[in-house]
Amino acid sequence: MHHPKALFFDIFGTVVDWRASIAREAESLLAPRGHALDWLAFADAWRDEYQPGMEAIRSGRAPFARLDVVHRRNLERILPRFGLAGLDEATRAELNLAWHRLDGWADSAPGLLRLRQKFRLAPVSNGNISLMADLARRNSFIWDAILGAEVAGDYKPKPRVYLSACEAFGFAPGDCAMVAAHAGDLKAAKACGLLTVFIPRPNEHGPGKGEATPDAPVDIVAKDLMALADALGV
Repeated sequence: MHHPKALFFDIFGTVVDWRASIAREAESLLAPRGHALDWLAFADAWRDEYQPGMEAIRSGRAPFARLDVVHRRNLERILPRFGLAGLDEATRAELNLAWHRLDGWADSAPGLLRLRQKFRLAPVSNGNISLMADLARRNSFIWDAILGAEVAGDYKPKPRVYLSACEAFGFAPGDCAMVAAHAGDLKAAKACGLLTVFIPRPNEHGPGKGEATPDAPVDIVAKDLMALADALGV
């Protein structure tokens, strides 16, 4: 495999731990207001609405909306299930911003710092630009650009999202690599001509509940971003 010039990163699950972070943020906001619930179950339920919420847009049934808007719609769907139907608007709005306060996995920031010595780096995420910028500031992620759904006007795994990222840097797809913990993301990127890197996150959905290494071939498998830097000679 020839070395890429740019590395594109899936964010939710690959670079940041959404599950523990959303559970923590929900608890810190709602517990002082007298709510007691299974915070990890709440995080899982909210995340479970993620793909269905984007599918309406991918299929053309609904116009493009930034992920902050989709997350808020999804939040409204799950609140009644957790006895939170009476939550006031200010608290709902603040809770929706929990997605802007996710923590990176321990290897993410140092791994990105190393990789940036040699490659252009950008998130190619379904998250919107302000969300990506807030996660970067919180976790000291240094990007060369913020690419992905809001730039493309569509959601992964639609080809436009991957191809617009390559175009933004002026590179051919074969000079770019998609880095993700999810087989579907990598399969779609590969179909667009990108190189693919699988980073297992075995605890993404809870202890031992992450995706296994994909059956379909990927160009590199590395246990984390520091190992990826080793593999790419940085």
